[in-house]
Amino acid sequence: MANVRNLKKDINYVIGDIIEAIYVWEYTNTDKDTKKSEALIDEAIEVFDELIAKVNDKTVENRKAHLKAVNNELEVKGRALIEKINKL
Repeated sequence: MANVRNLKKDINYVIGDIIEAIYVWEYTNTDKDTKKSEALIDEAIEVFDELIAKVNDKTVENRKAHLKAVNNELEVKGRALIEKINKL
């Protein structure tokens, strides 16, 4: 883990790209209902808020291990969101 700033940037880029992919899907599928895609956007925002809160948590004992766990969680939740986009 390089540093906290890079982890926050990674979270921002990954979640931002996922939200952008959802908007692209909505734009290219104007004939379909967007309730599921809007729910996915809300879920992505919740994941973003949750991960940033975990990064900002200064009360953990082993900060390095905690940040590594947050990075792994970003990968897992990011992949799950991408799978949901593919199912739209």
